[in-house]
Amino acid sequence: MQRSLKKLYLYDMIKKIYIDTSVFGGYFDIEFSEDTIPFFEKLISEKVEIIVSETLELELYRAPSFITDFYESLENLKKVELTEEVENLALKYIEEKVVGRTSLADCQHIALATTNNVDVLVSWNFKHIVNLERIRGYNSINIREGYKMIEIRTPKEIFNYGSNN
Repeated sequence: MQRSLKKLYLYDMIKKIYIDTSVFGGYFDIEFSEDTIPFFEKLISEKVEIIVSETLELELYRAPSFITDFYESLENLKKVELTEEVENLALKYIEEKVVGRTSLADCQHIALATTNNVDVLVSWNFKHIVNLERIRGYNSINIREGYKMIEIRTPKEIFNYGSNN
């Protein structure tokens, strides 16, 4: 008798997810909305805890009001704070030249997700965040500093959107 084994995907284990600013903007962007809208629908239906931060809010409140209105409409948000630990880790990413000094907010997102032990950080920022070379840099520092590796993905890579796999 043959047993059918369900494939285990990253989304099967996601309970806590950190979302950066680009994903909220992606909800309304023609290029990214096709993947971002179902991503948010799945977060809501699966009751995944969405981790956000004051770094995210500072960036969002400079965005058009329809983006902030969408953000404020979400119910399963948990806000985490910038701490000295987060700031120190973010600065290590810059000191080790994973990214330049102008990318401090991006480093804060990575450090916030890392120190708050999220299952995955989600972003559409391919230059500074969802970038294999940068991910390796962030994770090498995380491991050296005693943190676990951080999963970094786009919304498109997170959930199985109706496939029969």
